[in-house]
Amino acid sequence: TDREIISDLPDKLEQVDYVGLSKKQTVLYRKYVAQLADKLNELSGIQRRGLVLASLTKLKQICNHPDQYLGQGTYDPKESGKFEMLREICETIYEKRERVLVFTQFKELTRYLDEFLSEVFHCHVYVLHGGTPVAKRNQMVEIFQGEKYVPYMILSVKAGGTGLNLTNASHVIHFDRWWNPAVENQATDRAFRIGQKKNVMVHKLVCKGTIEEKINEMIESKKELAANVIGSSGESWITEMSNEELLSILTLD
Repeated sequence: TDREIISDLPDKLEQVDYVGLSKKQTVLYRKYVAQLADKLNELSGIQRRGLVLASLTKLKQICNHPDQYLGQGTYDPKESGKFEMLREICETIYEKRERVLVFTQFKELTRYLDEFLSEVFHCHVYVLHGGTPVAKRNQMVEIFQGEKYVPYMILSVKAGGTGLNLTNASHVIHFDRWWNPAVENQATDRAFRIGQKKNVMVHKLVCKGTIEEKINEMIESKKELAANVIGSSGESWITEMSNEELLSILTLD
């Protein structure tokens, strides 16, 4: 984004979209944190670290949709604030005939996001994750970048976060958050890169009162720390917190 080097790159506009938990999500979230509080006092060292990292994943799943956490396959949109927000954003994108990249870190979620978005956009298009063969992956990118209107692509962050040129998209949605700005920026830069002709709108979905909101605030208030420390350590920095610090960011407000 150095204007002396790239004078014609458009703007990147980033915003956090706050959503509320459904009643079912709230119950599951509170129950999980209460159980975790008991376990934290019993473990130390590598066992505690493993528990914390596993818990981050479980709480992210609850924030995404109760069925992801429970391992069920219904995925009623009304039971997830994020699905309702995704619909709202994507209906506007569809009305404008624009294109969007939707990132998640969970391969198992891509199928259900596709089913949901196919109703919003009135077509099934592309899902790209670690199991996508290279030839098919290249074909998807070529068609998405072509003249035919392909409204959306769903990507797992690990598979689609680097090496892809998807400048036909002018919207990026991070459905769930990697608490690592470098990883999220790499994903966003699939659209915001040389060749992009439009401003890029980046939406980051965050559940209010949850660990998602609290860690987002921490990262925003400590940009330099986020770039240097968090950027190199993934999410493991969270495991270094004391039990009290950890429970303060996990407990639902």
